[in-house]
Amino acid sequence: MKRNLTVELDVETIRKAKVLAAQRDTSVSRLVADEIERLVGDAEAYERAKADALEMLDRGFDLGSNGVLVSRDELHERW
Repeated sequence: MKRNLTVELDVETIRKAKVLAAQRDTSVSRLVADEIERLVGDAEAYERAKADALEMLDRGFDLGSNGVLVSRDELHERW
């Protein structure tokens, strides 16, 4: 379902938006709608990536230890 949205901009911005829309063979309304959709899509993609990264951090990473954990003291033990 689509609904209208009213936006208030200064006259010069509207003039430039009309020129840009004409250059792209579209309407100012379509320019604004496309940009809002892009921003929302970017925000959603960021949140998905963030959730995926946090899930990976929770699972942890095996850096070649094959699951064998060594204490800090053992790592820094001097011979």
